[in-house]
Formats: sequence, C-alpha cells, structure tokens
Amino acid sequence: MDQNNHSSSNVFILLGFSDHPKLEMILSVVVSIFYVITLVGNTAIILSSLMDSQLHTPMYFFLRNLSFLDLCFTTSIIPQMLVNLWGPEKTISSVGCVIQLYVYMWFGSIECLLLAVMSYDRFTAICKPLHYSVIMNPHLCLKMIFMVWSISLANSVLLCTLTVTLPRCGNNLLDHFLCELPAMIKIACVDTTTVEMSVFALGIVIVLTPLILILTSYGYIAKAVLRMKSRAGRHKAVNTCGSHLTVVTMYYGAIIYLYLQPGNSASKEQGKFFTLFYTIITPSLNPPIYTLRNKDMKNALKKLIGINVKSTKIRKFLK
Repeated sequence: MDQNNHSSSNVFILLGFSDHPKLEMILSVVVSIFYVITLVGNTAIILSSLMDSQLHTPMYFFLRNLSFLDLCFTTSIIPQMLVNLWGPEKTISSVGCVIQLYVYMWFGSIECLLLAVMSYDRFTAICKPLHYSVIMNPHLCLKMIFMVWSISLANSVLLCTLTVTLPRCGNNLLDHFLCELPAMIKIACVDTTTVEMSVFALGIVIVLTPLILILTSYGYIAKAVLRMKSRAGRHKAVNTCGSHLTVVTMYYGAIIYLYLQPGNSASKEQGKFFTLFYTIITPSLNPPIYTLRNKDMKNALKKLIGINVKSTKIRKFLK
C-alpha cells in the first residue's frame, strides 16, 4: 500500500494487523462469523421479547436495549474493518474516522452504564420483590435509559472533542483497526498530558463508578439468595444473575485492562486483541449467555421460530 498517495487531511490510514497478512485473512473470516452471530442473536432477542407478552418486564426491557446497543456498536466498527481486512487499502476518511470515534465512545459508555442499571433491576427484583413493580415502573425505566444515553453522549462529546482538536502535524497513521481514543491521542504532536488525565478521570466516573454499583448490588443479592429457603427460587436467581455477571466480567475486564492501567502498560498487539474481544466477540456472546440459562427466553425464541416456520409454510402454500 502506498501511503504517500493519501492526503493526511482527507484520510487516516488504519494499520490494524497489516504486519501479519496471513492473520488478516483468518481475522476476516472470524470477524464475519461473529458479526453474523451478533446480528442474528441480538435481533432474535429483541423480536422474541417484544412478541411474548410475558417478557414485557423491566428486565427484558433493559435486555432489549442491550441487544439493540450491541447491534449498533458492532455495526459502527465491523463493516469498515472488513473492508480494510479484505482489500489492500487500509484507509478511512477523516470525517468517517471522527464519526466512528464519537459513536464508538458513545456506545461504549452506554454499555458500562446500562450494565449498572441492569444490576440495580436485579437487586430490586431479588431484594425487594414485594415492591418491585412499584419501584421499577415503566416511567422510571424510560427515565433511566434516557439518562444512560444522555450521560454517555455528553462523555463522548467532551472526550472526543478534546481529542480531535489536538494538532497532528500531518500524522495520519493510526496503529489500530479502528479510530479509537488512545490511538488518536498518540498521533498528536503536542503534549497530551491534560487530555490523557481527562480521559482517565472520566474513565473512573464512567467505568469504575458503575462497576462499584454493580458489585455492591450483587453483594446484597448474594445475601438475599443465601437466605432463600426455596431451592427453585435460589436456582432461578443464580441463573438470571449469573448471566449478567458473566457479561459484566467479560466487558469490564477488557475495558479496565485497556483504559485504566497506569502508563498504558498494555502492548500495542495486546491492546488490539482486547479491543477486538470486547467490541466484536462479547456482543456475539451476549445472546447465548442470556438465553441458554433462561427458560422464559428459550420459550420465547421457540415461539418466534414457530411463527417463522408457519409463515414460510403459508407462503409456500399460497404459491
């Protein structure tokens, strides 16, 4: 690829995994497979939970939001990534790069806060079951979702604006497969200490604060579960909370490793693979994690498949 043919003012060059051509071929297949799984799995969760009236509860309302978020999150990254993996050109327009940066940060922040909201919903359901329907009313659920999306948007606008206004002195080589905040900061030709400290400080607020709330919620949940006399109730609580905790562990583990390490001690290659994990693989794992251990969700999916099979038979009969 001739990098000199590209004007630094018009495009960014995403180096990605270009040092490993054979790895790019493997990654293109793997990413495509996981993207299809993400699209099918999360769409199925949204449709099945909407069509089954038994799943019109706060828990599944937040799960639908998580599935919709995962669809948007991966779609903002994977198509561009596949184009770069498949072809010799590793470029993205400057406008496209800036848009991807803002959207990527927005959706990433939303997921952190949404997982905390989902843990509060589980805390209320298990620790205050008699008041659950009163506390988690539809108005509060909508209000919480609005706040999550709004706070995350404000965080994205602030951090990304600080980043894109940094002078680059013609530097347009991003050692990543997407327009990510740390990669954009690294190509600045001025002292970026202030911006890096701002990223770290807001990272504490957006990442660690929700994580502390999640851990606190599950501390109370664990006490409540241990006090349960019903084995069936305990089993159901463990299954529901176990799914959420699995997603929290995968997502927050990768985020903390990448963004909250002193001095950014993660190597470049490690950083790329961890980003690949939480932006592409984790969204594809959410549907099986939430459905394999959830009887209600499995029943809803069976109904959805049954409806599709019936509609297919009817169309064939009419032909």
